[in-house]
Amino acid sequence: MFTLVVTTSPRAWLGTSRVFAGFENIKVALGLHPEIFEKKISEQDLLLQHVADAEFIGEIGLDGSRRFASSLVAQEKLLDAVLQKCEVHGGRIISLHSRGAATRVLDLIASHPRCGTPVLHWFSGTPRELQRAIELGCWFSVGPAMLEGEKGRRLLAAMPPARVLPETDGPFASKHGKPLLPWEASAINQVTAQAFALAPNEVEQAFRNNLHVLLHDRSSLREIERRSAGAQKQLPF
Repeated sequence: MFTLVVTTSPRAWLGTSRVFAGFENIKVALGLHPEIFEKKISEQDLLLQHVADAEFIGEIGLDGSRRFASSLVAQEKLLDAVLQKCEVHGGRIISLHSRGAATRVLDLIASHPRCGTPVLHWFSGTPRELQRAIELGCWFSVGPAMLEGEKGRRLLAAMPPARVLPETDGPFASKHGKPLLPWEASAINQVTAQAFALAPNEVEQAFRNNLHVLLHDRSSLREIERRSAGAQKQLPF
């Protein structure tokens, strides 16, 4: 099964890439997590240097929660520079953290329209911010922890079915006190089936088709969404 492993720092990306070298189904994304931005501030140049070498970027973004508000302006400066580098190098698939800072993240995406395909991980913004993200062409990765709350389930139901993919956010996210493992991303299938009016056995194939579009056939996305419009959340697969 295809798995995208995001990293918390450029040095972690270098090391993790060596661990998974040779596994065609496992891709490692270059990141610098905003929660550890201040601890890893010396790695900013390393991050920007390796954008050209990385097929995927993540996890990057902004965290505007109280714990990290003091570094928000510096976080924003780095994210702007990363998105600019992505534009220079032809665009990337980018996993983005946006907790407490969704509007600021979306502003930066809007200012770099050729940065690639933004995938908003564990999106927790307002319905208005979600609608703006959809209009900007963003995708969404959704995990079991996000769907434990009513707000997360409401947001999922308002997302375009053809732009949703499963995630775990493990090992940071957990279930019953144990870190979520990659294959446990399927734990969202039942809730997703209800949100999109699908049979449970259709969800896995829908996710596979979404992944194919994202990785191999992004040009067909507009046509897929045109055909699915008005289908009352029925995925066109």
